[in-house]
Amino acid sequence: MLQGADASFDSLNIAALKAGYAAGRLRPSQLVAAILERIARRGKDPTWIELAPRAELEARAAELERRGAAGLPLYGIPFAIKDNIDCRGFSTTAACREFAHRPEASAAVVERLVAAGAIPVGKANLDQFATGLVGVRSPYGVPANSFRGRIEPGIGNRMLSLERTEELRYRGQHPRRDIRSTSLRYGRGSRRGRINAVTH
Repeated sequence: MLQGADASFDSLNIAALKAGYAAGRLRPSQLVAAILERIARRGKDPTWIELAPRAELEARAAELERRGAAGLPLYGIPFAIKDNIDCRGFSTTAACREFAHRPEASAAVVERLVAAGAIPVGKANLDQFATGLVGVRSPYGVPANSFRGRIEPGIGNRMLSLERTEELRYRGQHPRRDIRSTSLRYGRGSRRGRINAVTH
């Protein structure tokens, strides 16, 4: 349950959040407070490599509330940035501490999301240099699977990129069983600020 928001709010589904904003049952500041509370309750969590400071998230929420939702298709929608994608204000590590650097600008995809009203929450863990598939090759730890806590994080998930570029559908064999992933192929979109996966 998202505390601090209307009691009917128990989902971070984009359609549900947009409906809550439109009906006046939810504000970005309430959602930010609920997300931070949920993250704090989880304690040490290898899902995240770096989180945005509370003050920055609250300032972003307040900015959106002052501006209003008009013309912002992703108004108040929180998102995580895979840590091989640059976001100004965060380090980019690609899950390798020795590689870590502080970019001067965000990747094009992040700029587009922010311009559409979305809220960047933090940098998400990944297989080092994006060379794996199931999310367990990282010195920052192994995140829990969001849907089935006892299995590897990348197995059985359905992933949808917010960037509208080419679509890749893949059905694999063990240990990639039951994967149906819809994800980015670096096609028509800008590659600025992204570290491409090494294919093998």
